[in-house]
Amino acid sequence: MRKTITLLVLCLFLAGAVQAQNKTALQNALQLKLDEWHKAASFPGATLGVVLANGESFGLAVGFSDRDAKKPMTPNDRMLAGSVGKTFAAATALQLISEGKIGLDDKIEKYLGREPWFARLPNAKDITVRQLMNHTSGLVRYEFKEQFTKDLTANPDKIWKPAELVAYLLDEKAPFEAGKGWDYSDTNYIVLGMIIEKVTGKKFYDEANRRLIKPLKLTDTIPQDGPGLKGVVQGYAGPNNPFGGTDAMIVNGKFAINPQFEWTGGGYASTAADLARWARMIYEGKAFSPSLLPQVLEGVPAPMLGREGKYGLGVIIRKTAVGTSYGHSGFFPGYMTDMMYFPEHKIAVAVQVNTSVGRSLGKPLGRVLVEMMEIITKPAP
Repeated sequence: MRKTITLLVLCLFLAGAVQAQNKTALQNALQLKLDEWHKAASFPGATLGVVLANGESFGLAVGFSDRDAKKPMTPNDRMLAGSVGKTFAAATALQLISEGKIGLDDKIEKYLGREPWFARLPNAKDITVRQLMNHTSGLVRYEFKEQFTKDLTANPDKIWKPAELVAYLLDEKAPFEAGKGWDYSDTNYIVLGMIIEKVTGKKFYDEANRRLIKPLKLTDTIPQDGPGLKGVVQGYAGPNNPFGGTDAMIVNGKFAINPQFEWTGGGYASTAADLARWARMIYEGKAFSPSLLPQVLEGVPAPMLGREGKYGLGVIIRKTAVGTSYGHSGFFPGYMTDMMYFPEHKIAVAVQVNTSVGRSLGKPLGRVLVEMMEIITKPAP
């Protein structure tokens, strides 16, 4: 009996040692791939987050968080996640939908119809909540309006109200009728954020923190609620950046433009490791009622996202060499992000870079993640 117990303990010890060895080998292989990518391109630095099928997670880094000071990037460095933040607005809305406080196919007029500007909103009376969430409303992007970028640069410290953002497209003709086209637009999620605040009577960030950030222990994810953000590294937007006009986005510890304006169109700073954990939770239905997951993942054709790209409710659906992925990409001046969850493998990966100059990457971030997945899923020798 004693021999059997001793053998069992020894087997468990050896299994644990092999597992640890395999994880170290995997981390080394991924780090080597990161290093090769960085060497072949010209971006300052990057972080990679991974969550394996067994739930283990880790982060890696390459390059510099500050190009001039030659400060090395670390896995715990935060960057602005851009439109990946839409997933937090989507998950908050989905919780409210499961609670019966918002109807997915309700007309948005039910919630915002009394606002003085509402009738001037393109397609106002026809838009549903679902159409906001999958970008089929016909509301165009406010953030790329020339007048908005001029006003943003002229008033870099301004605290923007959601209605002020929506005002940039009032009285415009929509490019298509609600539900009869697709056009990616931050405006959709700004309007969704307004609905969330209307039905809860609370500030969006407070509601998302209570429902998602805190209970899911996303300790490295913070709201993008002002010009000074703790732990966020320098971002480089290029010399011709229309959002503030500067290459380095943080000057004397403060953003050149107040990133607060992005709000529910993005609105979060995070780490790649936290975002990989979040990707697995949201796309496994752990951030809202799993009964809604089939509707979340029911995508509509989104030609802008690639030939087979689709968009669901806060999710980009992509076909890749390693299987279908659910995730989201993000851009904010000085930063780019992508995260993917692969349901076939139950693995999530995320990458962040501290530049928004796409040509400096050498390859799209989505391709970087697929290459990392090819390493992760390669059969062990």
